[in-house]
Amino acid sequence: LRQGSGASSQPLAFQKVSSEAELEAMLAKADRTVLLDFYADWCVSCKEMERFTFTDPQVARKMGGALLLKADVTANTDDHRALLKRFKLFGPPGMVFFDAKGQELPGVRVIGFQDAKRFSQSLTAAGL
Repeated sequence: LRQGSGASSQPLAFQKVSSEAELEAMLAKADRTVLLDFYADWCVSCKEMERFTFTDPQVARKMGGALLLKADVTANTDDHRALLKRFKLFGPPGMVFFDAKGQELPGVRVIGFQDAKRFSQSLTAAGL
């Protein structure tokens, strides 16, 4: 699943999850830290994170050590709303981290935009 060596020209490989059942299945087979990214096409901060933060070489290197999941909630389906409600999120951007056993890491969530320096610190706090 890892791509490149943190080169900013290579996008990170996210796997999509669209429901709690899909998320649970991914968490059950995770063998490393999991980053769940809540995203929507209309979310300006989400696009800024992808364009400016995720492309930072240090951030990309750290993220490469995680199983990257993306919940694209653009369509706002019942499943999307259930996922947001489960994590008590109003909407994207939001990132939730889980350990290799699928348990949420307490106190490490990212809500809203973070620049590369701040997000790198969040990744370090999540053990990446």
